[in-house]
Amino acid sequence: MSDKIPVTVLTGYLGAGKTTLLNRILTEEHGKKFAVIVNEFGEAGIDGDLVVGADEEVFEMNNGCICCTVRGDLIRILDGLMKRKGKFDAIIVETTGLADPAPVAQTFFVDQDVGDATKLDAVVTVTDAKWLKDRLKDAPEAKNQIAFADVIILNKVDLVSAEELAEVEASIRAINPYAKLHKTTRCELPITELLDRNAFDLDRILDIEPDFLEAGHHHHHSEEVRSMSFTIPGDVDPEKFMPWINDISQAQGPNILRSKGILAFKDEPRRFVFQGVHMILDGDLQRDWKAEETRQSRLVFIGRDLDEGELRKGFMACAA
Repeated sequence: MSDKIPVTVLTGYLGAGKTTLLNRILTEEHGKKFAVIVNEFGEAGIDGDLVVGADEEVFEMNNGCICCTVRGDLIRILDGLMKRKGKFDAIIVETTGLADPAPVAQTFFVDQDVGDATKLDAVVTVTDAKWLKDRLKDAPEAKNQIAFADVIILNKVDLVSAEELAEVEASIRAINPYAKLHKTTRCELPITELLDRNAFDLDRILDIEPDFLEAGHHHHHSEEVRSMSFTIPGDVDPEKFMPWINDISQAQGPNILRSKGILAFKDEPRRFVFQGVHMILDGDLQRDWKAEETRQSRLVFIGRDLDEGELRKGFMACAA
């Protein structure tokens, strides 16, 4: 057992803070090297670019759902990683925010080769203290992610009152009273609380979902949730973009589950990276554009009842 590679599945609904947590894991001084498998929902992948400091070991799958057609991809990548044993200490699988973690975890028990070479160490779920109450009403995936967690991070606690926090924590405990729960701001907590926990408890999962190990197990996404992405092949004017994205977020915030982008600002050598949840936007200038990179501006929206034509037109009008 000891020579099996530990795998941490990192899940959580759109915008809860998974990428923030992943970047924290990859950049802190802990002496470990990780292989990272990133999956996201949508036609154009940018999550791999949002992950910092992991250029050589990020494997991106972008078929939309890690538990459907992508499971073959996951098994293929894991098989490939096993041929590189010794070059990393552990594997982290970051799922799309719309994924039910059950089929991901199932892979490590159903596929013989994967099960022989790896062990599922823990399912870590990141939750958003401000928006979780709403998501539990309209997104069954959010409830599943909490139910399957071995470790739960209740993130963004700085955005709610003590009373609201207690209410959200009670909601989580009603779904999953067993998981270790950490309350954080910007996912700040010791990495030792997340990795090498040996926390995955198959007996508890089988209590929750008796057909977990049956090959036919499947799930369905909320049909009304859509992803759309837009690209400007060059720079955008920040004087146009910032007012526009703020206006869109305020006007359509309740319907925008997630927004994110990597933008080339006019006359700026660094990339502007932003991420948003509903009406809350967070962005800053990060590393320089590399010489071999194409300067372009990419934007992704995930939400309900969004007018793709209107969003495209508004973004394109921000071109420099």
